[in-house]
Amino acid sequence: MTGTIQNIVPHLWYDKEAREAAEYYASIFPDSQITNVTTLHDTPSGDADLVSFELWGQKFMAINGGPYFEFNPSVSFFVNFDPSREKDASKMIVEVWNRLSEGGTVLMPLDQYPFSEKYGWIQDRYGLSWQLILTNPEGEERPAIVPSLLFVGDKCGKAEEALHFYVSVFADAKQGHIAHYPQGMEPNKEGTTMFADFMLENQWLAAMDSAENHPFGFNEAISFMVYCDTQEEIDDYWDKLSAHPEAEQCGWLKDQYGVSWQIVPREMDKMLSSGTSEQIARVNKAVLQMKKLDLAKLQDVYKE
Repeated sequence: MTGTIQNIVPHLWYDKEAREAAEYYASIFPDSQITNVTTLHDTPSGDADLVSFELWGQKFMAINGGPYFEFNPSVSFFVNFDPSREKDASKMIVEVWNRLSEGGTVLMPLDQYPFSEKYGWIQDRYGLSWQLILTNPEGEERPAIVPSLLFVGDKCGKAEEALHFYVSVFADAKQGHIAHYPQGMEPNKEGTTMFADFMLENQWLAAMDSAENHPFGFNEAISFMVYCDTQEEIDDYWDKLSAHPEAEQCGWLKDQYGVSWQIVPREMDKMLSSGTSEQIARVNKAVLQMKKLDLAKLQDVYKE
């Protein structure tokens, strides 16, 4: 990831623990740090910290947005421990697993599986899900951290369709691996997606179907921020991705599969990280009144 501009950034919604969680994750993963904290005043949730951080080369954003959304395993983060990159990969995976287990819940124990010598799925103390895997060094290289979408309930069976849709929306995009469920893996239907990955704008994502009876689905707790340089780009992504008009708010939208995206001008990041408190307040107030973000209007209120 280093050196490439990350145009898509996973955004994590916490009640009040955004900074504490970011510090916790940065203490667990290598090459990790908090890069910026901005406090937004007078949001619908009161004062909200906006925290930018990096984990093992992957950029994240987190917000204290109030108790509205809770993480669930429909979006998780694959962590690839690749022996061809890390000589102690096998030891590292155990150390990271032990740290993430503190106060967490095991969804699949760290163990040997047909697809990996070491793999486990854990929900950490904040409810965020991680899939830790010792990757096959012979395979194609992937980043250390890859967001993963789990298509369940009425969305089960749509992972491959969604993958093709996303690849069509983004200009710099490609499909990676795809593996389908074979016969005999009920309740999963033969031919649905056991695992697939794809790249959008330098960001790798994974997608999987699961017909198990899961009591959760996609929600706003995890969204994907898409950084745009022009209003034209904002308009284009908005038109292609937004499928639920009632969910449009402050640059947020929900696509046809229920996944949340934020279509944001890259410049807004600079405004919020380097503006005066008055400038930040004006930009934030303007954003709260918008559905799709209007770059020219944000520039105007910033310069007032």
